[in-house]
Amino acid sequence: MAVKIKLKRLGKIRSPHYRIIVADSRTRRDGRAIEEIGKYHPTYNPSVMEVDGERVAYWLGVGAQPTEPVLAILKKTGDWQKFKGEPAPAPLLQQAEKVVRPSFDALGGEDEGKGEAITQKKKKDEAAAESSSSASTEA
Repeated sequence: MAVKIKLKRLGKIRSPHYRIIVADSRTRRDGRAIEEIGKYHPTYNPSVMEVDGERVAYWLGVGAQPTEPVLAILKKTGDWQKFKGEPAPAPLLQQAEKVVRPSFDALGGEDEGKGEAITQKKKKDEAAAESSSSASTEA
């Protein structure tokens, strides 16, 4: 029996979530699994990759073959390099912490208020002058 480490798809139509499973190579993609050894959520920002390194090392040691997508995930998490005895990869990108902007009160802002923002009405003489000048330019 050939054993594969592959992805099992879960989730809605446009929001896939995957489980990293160990299964017989003859089973279908979302079929019965021998063991679940991790999670992969590609739609999150940054994407979530959780792998049980101990179980991955065990299954790779007994001859399980990872599929191409799982191999890419194992290389990013460093489990593949650990199994092969190669140097570890650079750490994955971590989501940058949000910069907290200081509040208005913390800046020592005084709310003096400048009054209401009301546009002054034009006087009748100015309105008549504007209407006559615009009428003469149109003709």
